[in-house]
Amino acid sequence: MKIDIDKLTEAELVDLNNRIVERLRFLDQMRAHARMLEYKIGDRVSFRPDGHPFVAGVLTRYNKKTVTVIGDSGQRWIYT
Repeated sequence: MKIDIDKLTEAELVDLNNRIVERLRFLDQMRAHARMLEYKIGDRVSFRPDGHPFVAGVLTRYNKKTVTVIGDSGQRWIYT
């Protein structure tokens, strides 16, 4: 399906843009959720947060948007 954007009004372009942005967010959330399902609570994980040293710990919780990891140092990390 092709859309000729040259014939759309400004309001239609704004609506189309909003729909595209929402769809891209949805696809990103689906990919993140699928990756999160590869892990189970209690799994050992490791990651390198921006501006911080390498962290290793245990996955203690996850929901649709975040996972919680308790690092070996006892620090709690909520990762999105």
